[in-house]
Amino acid sequence: MTARIEHLVTSGTFSLDGQTFDVDNNVWLLGDDSEVLVLDAPHDPDAIAKAVAGRTVTAIACTHAHDDHVRFAPELAERVDAPVLLHPEDRVLWDLTHSSRQPDEGLRDGQVLEVAGTQVHVLHTPGHAPGAVCFSVPDLGVVFTGDTLFAGGPGATGRSHSSFPTILDSIRTRLFTLPPETRVLTGHGGETTVGAEAPSYDEWVQRGS
Repeated sequence: MTARIEHLVTSGTFSLDGQTFDVDNNVWLLGDDSEVLVLDAPHDPDAIAKAVAGRTVTAIACTHAHDDHVRFAPELAERVDAPVLLHPEDRVLWDLTHSSRQPDEGLRDGQVLEVAGTQVHVLHTPGHAPGAVCFSVPDLGVVFTGDTLFAGGPGATGRSHSSFPTILDSIRTRLFTLPPETRVLTGHGGETTVGAEAPSYDEWVQRGS
């Protein structure tokens, strides 16, 4: 059986630098009837556990450690008996939310995760956060971009531990090298494709932030 993608939206808040915002987050599940990889764990562990539906969770893989993406990762990990994976450069953000609980394993650029017979390639894409990663699944023609790339442009870089030139470089060198038909499944909002976003790159550069 080919791995399939499942999607749910959870609602809550994002807090950083003394500000709090209401946000809706995408949660992506990749797997089959037996096992599943959970990408991010925001807001509603009950909804995510229900979507898992008793399957073996190979891991909870975090695109980055802003609190709206990892707030319930430790609780969900305990409930489904799965490790939390995070790029080590995002520990500075993780520790703001979970100072007494470390991620279980680090993610690294070029690492390949496997679930339901499908390979998931880890791409380190700093900029929105220093340890931000995207998950490319060539077999399915998708890339899960977290908050690195959205329909309409790069993720926000106006807060601590972010960099606009860095996120532009990540998008240009790591995401826009993927086939143009690659579906971009984001951390918030609707999907897009690599080919739909790439023509706007020069405009983003000129925008400067």
